[in-house]
Amino acid sequence: MNGPVGPYHQGSLAVQERVGVRELADHVGRSVGAGIRPVAAAFLELQPMLVIGAADGDGRVWSSLLTGRPGFVRATGPASVAVTGGVPGGDPLAAALAGGGTPVGTIALDPRTRRRMRLNGTARPTAHGLAIDAHEVFSNCPKYLQLRELREPAARAAPTVRYGTAMTPAQADLVRGADTFFVATAAPGHGADASHRGGNPGFVTVSSPTELSWPDYPGNTMFLTLGNLEADPRAGLLFLDWTTGTTLQLTGTARTRYDGGARTVRFTADRVAEARGASPLRWSAPAYSPANPPLPH
Repeated sequence: MNGPVGPYHQGSLAVQERVGVRELADHVGRSVGAGIRPVAAAFLELQPMLVIGAADGDGRVWSSLLTGRPGFVRATGPASVAVTGGVPGGDPLAAALAGGGTPVGTIALDPRTRRRMRLNGTARPTAHGLAIDAHEVFSNCPKYLQLRELREPAARAAPTVRYGTAMTPAQADLVRGADTFFVATAAPGHGADASHRGGNPGFVTVSSPTELSWPDYPGNTMFLTLGNLEADPRAGLLFLDWTTGTTLQLTGTARTRYDGGARTVRFTADRVAEARGASPLRWSAPAYSPANPPLPH
């Protein structure tokens, strides 16, 4: 196996070798840099939401939603970002991000334009929220992103957070009906990452109150998420009710099953957090991505 190129560690390299896309992944990896270009800075300042992934004090990986008026996320230098407001007090990552030097992965996804940008780095608290020193900055294609319009935001209120060790029937229904979710992963010595998964409703299968799975659709060949899971099975999922602002966060472990040319990720949850009214944003019904594969019968 050749040495790593760009953002890859041994986990990502192993998956790329197994799938047979190593050479292409090396080429794609050259697009990852530490700098925030002017077009990326302009994109960030237009966003009303940011997804952040990190590990809590117990080592569990979570994916959390941050929201604010456009401009609440902004580049403050060639490799630094400020996030006004930070993480809400009841969020599973609130305590972890109150300290300094926390590895984080973030993704800014704009359903209005089907554009997304990922920024991974190290977070530290500030008087107004968070600062993130960027180590990796890159964009992804619009594949599997659903198009949505932003409606009039609801009044912001402190969310009610309810924790559990398994999904309730209503929470499982939210997962089954999802067309979008976010996944946070981490690898020892290589920081954290936050990514997006999308498909037609039903692409996520719920097998039990603590088990779910989804197909790994063809993407950019980097395999950052699956590579992290190859090295460290910890993962955090974030599901969003786009019409009510409720969020559902699950933390646990995930492993990838390879079956010929198909890949399926199987996730087991050990903690669940539901926050009603976590987001004041209200979105329209989606126009599904033409790239979404049809669901199997």
